[in-house]
Amino acid sequence: MIINIRALAAKCCYAVIDQGRSLSDELPRQQENLIGKDKALLQEICYGVLRYLPELENDVRHLVQKPIKGKQRVFHFLLLVGVYQIRYMRIPDHAAVSETVAATKPLKNSHMKGLVNAVLRGFLRTLEAESKVSGTNKNLPEPIKYNHPSWFIKKVQLGYPEQWQAILDANQQRPPMWLRVNQQHHTSEEYQALLIAAEIEIANIEPNTQAIELTKALDVAKLPGFDLGWVSIQDAAAQQAARILDCQPSDVVLDCCAAPGGKTCHIIEQTPDITSMTAIDIEESRLTRVHENLARLGLTADVITGDAASQDWWSGEQFDRILLDAPCSGTGVIRRHPDIKWLRKAEDIDKLVLLQQQILDNIWSLLKPGGTLLYATCSILPEENGQQISRFIKENQDAQLIAITGNYLDTDENAIGWQLLPDAKNMDGFYYAKLLKLK
Repeated sequence: MIINIRALAAKCCYAVIDQGRSLSDELPRQQENLIGKDKALLQEICYGVLRYLPELENDVRHLVQKPIKGKQRVFHFLLLVGVYQIRYMRIPDHAAVSETVAATKPLKNSHMKGLVNAVLRGFLRTLEAESKVSGTNKNLPEPIKYNHPSWFIKKVQLGYPEQWQAILDANQQRPPMWLRVNQQHHTSEEYQALLIAAEIEIANIEPNTQAIELTKALDVAKLPGFDLGWVSIQDAAAQQAARILDCQPSDVVLDCCAAPGGKTCHIIEQTPDITSMTAIDIEESRLTRVHENLARLGLTADVITGDAASQDWWSGEQFDRILLDAPCSGTGVIRRHPDIKWLRKAEDIDKLVLLQQQILDNIWSLLKPGGTLLYATCSILPEENGQQISRFIKENQDAQLIAITGNYLDTDENAIGWQLLPDAKNMDGFYYAKLLKLK
């Protein structure tokens, strides 16, 4: 059976945008019967359409007489799939058009064949005309020009008046592939030698954690010793957590909202003789990944389904160190998850801030006096980060902010915590605040 990749891409994008499904959930479903290059092509098209959605919709809007709605809605996304290929991929125009038109058959409406063909050929003529005119996009509305929702653009402009354009641009880039070397097997230098021997190119080494950035992404099966637990995939920003938490051998440690378990595993890798590690997450299904990661790396932890905003799961033993990787907007990892731009809504932020506050207040009581809590998010929004921690410190006299070393700060020395932006050091957007509980 011949599978049309463009039809699958249209269905995937439709499920994300119109049905609110996560790309991380939907894409694997559409990839089930694909192998190799076909799987990669489907991913490239889906990510690309979601990355450039407003721009692509603007392209199509001028070429259809009326919006495609109702039962035919998936064909709107098929048009976006076609336009994305023509505008951004190296696929020859005739192949992009013919394969996209052919997708009308598996989508079970060959009557749309003429419309899809006409729109895509019309778009080719539009591109030809655009090439003769410079500065054609200068007067576009910001959501189309920057391919982000207007509410988010406004928040970034408010929070980062000097950097907002760089942040939006970084969100449009393809994410880098960072490796975390398991120090129980090799030092970073030793693993770099293994990569060189395997002819895998290294782009960068992050100085704090010795995380390795590859020149281009590749299948994990090609990484030396991946199945043996020698290395994991984790962005260099996320790898800062274990370094900053700085666990000691005698510590009893808690990782809240731990799934998929990358930071849990990293902490144990760095301090294998800690007294105990407990990892909790509210969604039992997500803990499957934690178990899988622990098993591949040969590590053990007490993995519990539990709500960090309550204490129903807690045994009563306080912790020396707590990592709270709080539920957040995910606005620092948009380049890895472009669907965040369209699934997240402005009204979600206040709800998330309240949830973070509830969890932080609850988890603080589980920390021993003299213990350390590391608050972390993959958000760049100040209300989830510096403002959240500032509130917490004001309301808790036993909470003291600890300076984070090696934080690349070159601006405000008095900033609350460490805010990494997605355009800096080629790492994801991330936030950390380290708190000491006074005795």
